[in-house]
Formats: sequence, C-alpha cells, structure tokens
Amino acid sequence: MKYSIRTSLDLYRASREVIPGGVNSPVRSFQSVGKSPIYISHAKGCQVFDVEGKAYIDYLGSWGPMILGHANNEVVQVLMEQVKLGTSYGLPTGAECELAEAVRELFPSVEMLRLVNSGTEATMTALRLARGATGRDRIIKFAGCYHGHVDSLLVEAGSGAATFGVPNSPGVPERLANLTEVARFNDLRSVERIFEEFPNEVAALIVEPVAGNMGVAPPAPGFLEGLKALCAENGALLIFDEVMTGFRVSRGGAQEKYGVKPDLTTLGKILGGGLPVGAVGGRRDLMEQLAPSGPIYQAGTLSGNPMATAAGLKTLQMLRVSGIYETLENLGAELETGLNERAAKAGVPCRINRVGSMLTAFFTDQEVVDFDTAKTSDTEAFGRFFGAMLNGGVLIPPSQFEAWFISGAHADMHIRKTLEAAERAFREV
Repeated sequence: MKYSIRTSLDLYRASREVIPGGVNSPVRSFQSVGKSPIYISHAKGCQVFDVEGKAYIDYLGSWGPMILGHANNEVVQVLMEQVKLGTSYGLPTGAECELAEAVRELFPSVEMLRLVNSGTEATMTALRLARGATGRDRIIKFAGCYHGHVDSLLVEAGSGAATFGVPNSPGVPERLANLTEVARFNDLRSVERIFEEFPNEVAALIVEPVAGNMGVAPPAPGFLEGLKALCAENGALLIFDEVMTGFRVSRGGAQEKYGVKPDLTTLGKILGGGLPVGAVGGRRDLMEQLAPSGPIYQAGTLSGNPMATAAGLKTLQMLRVSGIYETLENLGAELETGLNERAAKAGVPCRINRVGSMLTAFFTDQEVVDFDTAKTSDTEAFGRFFGAMLNGGVLIPPSQFEAWFISGAHADMHIRKTLEAAERAFREV
C-alpha cells in the first residue's frame, strides 16, 4: 500500500473509504456486537492472528469450512502442486468428476452433482431447477433460515441479516418476495397451512436440516420426516440446504445423521477445503434438466475451479480416513458442558444448543427451537460476552445468530483456555 497501516482500526478506516461499510460481507463489520472488526494477517491450526500480532483461538473457522483447521499441511501441499499447473482453465478437468463421485459416495440422495462457486449460487440454482422441473413458482422457507443473498430467499432471513434488522432487503421486487412463503422451523402445522392455502402452487420447500443461521437449532424428532411426507403429498420438491451441515455434522451431512433423503441438496463450505465453492446435487431425473443436457440454464466460468477441487478432494479424503468426527463430538461435548457450568456459576441465563461440532450460546432462559425463541436472546449481553472473549484471546462469531465451529485442529488445551476466558466473560455480562 502507498502508506503504512499497522492496526485493525487503521485498516478499517482506510477500507471504509473504498469498500461499502469497510467490509465485503456485512457481518464482518462487528456492528452487531458494538465493535470494529479485527483484520487478520494469517492463520494456522485453530488460531488466527491479527495484523497487530495477537493470536485468537478461532471458533469462526471462516464460517464453517475449516474443519481440518487453517493451513492444513496436506491441503496446502496439494494447492502448491496445483498452482504450478494453473489456477483456472474454463474447461473440464478430471478432478471435477472425481469430486462429484466422492460426494455421491457420501450422500446417497445425490445421484448427480453440478459444481458452482458459492452456497448462494447453489441455492439459486436449486430454486431455478425446482421451478423449472415442477412448472410452479412458489417457494416455502423458514423464518430465521438463511440460504445466501438470493432475492427469493431474503425474506425473514437469519444470519447477518437478522442482526442488521433488514431481513427483507431493499432491491428485492415485491412481486418476487410474494412468491416466498415463510413457515416456522420445527412446526409442521405451519407448513401444512401453506400447502392448504396454495394447492398445486409450491415448487419446493428449502430448509437447513440443522438450522445454523438463527444460531444452532436442531430439528425436532419427526420434523424432517414430516417435511418429506408433506412435500411428497403435495408434489413439491424437498431441498436440504447443507452448505453448513454438509460434511460437518457427519460425513454424509444432516441427511445421513437423521436418515432423511431430500430431492435436492445444496453444498458448499467444506466441499472446497476453504476455497470458494458450492454445489447442487440430487435425483438424476432432476439434475439432467440442467443445461446442456436439459433446458434449465445455469453456468459459471470458475465453476469446478482446479484450486477448489484440489483442496476439496484432499479434505474429503482426510475426513473419510480419520477419526475426526469422534474427536469433534468429544470436544463439542466438553465445550458445551463447560459453558453451561460457567454460565450457571455466574448466574447468567444461557442456553447452549449443539449438534456435533456446531454450537451456539443463547443468552436466554428459554429453550431455543426456532427463530422466535432465538430472538428472545439478549443480544446486548451477547455483545458484552463477545467483547470479553475477544479480549481473552478467543474469537467467536460476531453475531448472536451464528454457529460456532470446532475444528480437528482444536485440542483439549484449547477448550480449557476457552472455558477460562468464558468464566471471566460471563462475569462481565
């Protein structure tokens, strides 16, 4: 740069002159926790380091994909080998086929796969495919579930949109928003009412099988099975958004963990081993309707990028042969128990929701099962907790309505240090 910038605050001030809000994704601004963002210089294992040299135990994990930890040596090695061969071709490679085959082996519902560049592209493609295949226009989603910044799905969205108070973004045409119906997570009757009100109009229902964008909210027993039955009964497609849960809650995602097969699945995050990637997969008869084998158009110059496919293949290979999921479960249980104990000791109302290596601490005395109950959380208390944890060298997501992620690079000593910081942080809430 043309002048010396040494601190995160310096960088934030400079960035705000050339980048809207100073960040390239809203939640990174730290606005919802009343702070300015930290700027990262590098990361390794389960730690990130800011530009001032401070280390943080990281539970952000780039919002989920770093299941092996940052700069994993084996992933770095395949990337170094690939970069010498070229970073983008715009033509097919064998690695694309190999990655699709690997996903098909792990996800029984995925008979064919189309690679794209992000989770948002994946859900956008899934909706277009569902509408084209069914000849219907209406979509059902759930309040608090976030599926990327697709126009049709920015209605009562979770994630960063929730804490910014703009779940219905300007720029989304009202006529398009009116084709999206919003149900209540874990409430089958709310879904039934929509199907009753709009018979033969619903193309698809899209759901995070484990909600992670209102904070973690597991599916109630029978909820996913009920969604599958309702979709089948009403001729609508069931789409599982597993951008976050895919390869995270189990090797085969939430659909393997809960034993429910959707018609279409969207993937991302871990699939690229930390590089930008997304995918939509599902039944062969549906997927073959995508161009060039069918009439429904979708394209992308960087789709199947050789860097992303190399990192993704190595990551999936390592997930298949290691005992990482047992490690993640044990560390998650240790962190959950420890947070509960320390919140109780401090007399702070707190609910910990966890599925495997995903968890959220809600500052409420209510059980969190959907967006309404998630919103009972005291976001100001969370902001104070976040700041205290950051000061203690622990980075958690800068939003109440996001999931924390544990990686295979975390160890017992990192959990212990995290809980020491949490004990102090709960006292400051």
